[in-house]
Amino acid sequence: MTSTSQRFNFSTRAFFQGKKVLITGHTGFKGSWLSLWLHKLDAQVTGYALDPPTNPSLFKLCRIDELINSVIADIRDLKCLKKSLQHARPEIVIHMAAQPLVRDSYDMPVDTFAINVIGTVNLLEAVRSCDSVKSVVVVTTDKVYENREWLRPYREDEPLGGYDPYSSSKACAELVTAAYRSSFFSRRPDQDSQPPTPQPPIPSTSIATARAGNVIGGGDWGKYRLIPDCMRAMLSSEMVRIRNPHAVRPWQYVLEPLAGYMLLARRLYEEGSLYAEAWNFGPDEIDERPVEWVVRRLCEKWGVPGRYQIDGGVHQHEANYLKLDSSKARSKLGWTPVWSLETAIDETVEWTKAYNNGKDTRQVCLNQIARYDDCSQAGTGTITK
Repeated sequence: MTSTSQRFNFSTRAFFQGKKVLITGHTGFKGSWLSLWLHKLDAQVTGYALDPPTNPSLFKLCRIDELINSVIADIRDLKCLKKSLQHARPEIVIHMAAQPLVRDSYDMPVDTFAINVIGTVNLLEAVRSCDSVKSVVVVTTDKVYENREWLRPYREDEPLGGYDPYSSSKACAELVTAAYRSSFFSRRPDQDSQPPTPQPPIPSTSIATARAGNVIGGGDWGKYRLIPDCMRAMLSSEMVRIRNPHAVRPWQYVLEPLAGYMLLARRLYEEGSLYAEAWNFGPDEIDERPVEWVVRRLCEKWGVPGRYQIDGGVHQHEANYLKLDSSKARSKLGWTPVWSLETAIDETVEWTKAYNNGKDTRQVCLNQIARYDDCSQAGTGTITK
C-alpha cells in the first residue's frame, strides 16, 4: 500500500466529478461544508439528516438545499433510510449523522446511543441492500480511544473506550463498523483454507472509519463548543468564559478532515479492502494546543485581546490530553494538513466577521475552499488573498 498523491490533489478533485455521493448529517456544520465542497467538484450529492440542529445554521445560510437533493429524515428510521439509498443509488457514502456533543450525552444518553450506534447499524444495513455503493466512510471522533491522559498521540491500533456516553457511543460505532466489515463486506483470509463450502461473492463495497480532531471553522453555531461560544461572545461584545483552560486538543480547520474523508473515499473506491480500516486525521503536533492558548489567539485576532476569563465552577468530566497520530494517513493515503492553527483561527474570524457584515456566506465558504485548494496544490499553508 503506497501513496500516489499528496494532499487533496488534482486527481482526487477530478475523481468526484459526476460521482453519486450520499452524506448523512448534511445539515450539520461539517456536513454543510462537505456538501458545498462536493457540489463545487460537480458531484451528484444527496443528503440525509434531520433539520439543522442550530439557528442560525450554515446549511440555511449557504442555501445548501438549492444545490443538492436534501432528504430530511431520521437516521434511526431504517425503512426510510433504505428507501433513500435505493432512490439515490450512491456510489460513495459518507456517514456523519450523529449526536455530537459530550455535554448533551450526559443529559440524553439513550438518544445518544440510539443515534450514534443504532444509526450506524441502520446505515450499514441500508448499504447492504444497495448494490451501487462501492465506498463507505464512517466518521467517528478522536474521542473513541480509551483516554489514559498520555502525552503521546493515539494511534489507530490503541484500545477503544469512552468515559462519557458520547465517546462510548462513538467507540461502539467503530466496533459496529468493524463487525459489519468482517461479517458482510469482506472475506477473511482464513476462509480460503477451510473445507469447500458455498461462499458468497466477495463484496464490492469497502468500508473505513475516520477519526478527526477538534474541528473549527466558520459557520459552527453548536452549543457547548469552544469556538462557537467564543464567536457568540465576540459578536455580542461579552466576556469569553472557558471551563478547561489547560486541556490540550488536536485543533484543525474543518476543511482538513473533509479532504481526508474524500481522499479515503476515493482510495476505497479504487483499491477497496487495502484501505478498509480505521484512519486518524489530526493536525501537526505543534497545533495540539491548550484551550487557553486558542482563546487568547482568537481574542487577539478579533481585536479584543484579553477578553476572556476562567470559569472556576464544577464541570462534567472532560479529558485533559488528547492527541492524534496521523502518520498512517500521511504515509499510506498521502494526506497531510495544509493550514496551521494560526491560519485556521484567521479563517474562522474572517468568516464570522463576513457573516456579521451581511456578506454572502456561501461565497465566503467557496472562497475559503478555493484558497485551501490553492495552498494544497502549492504544498504550503501560506494564503494569498
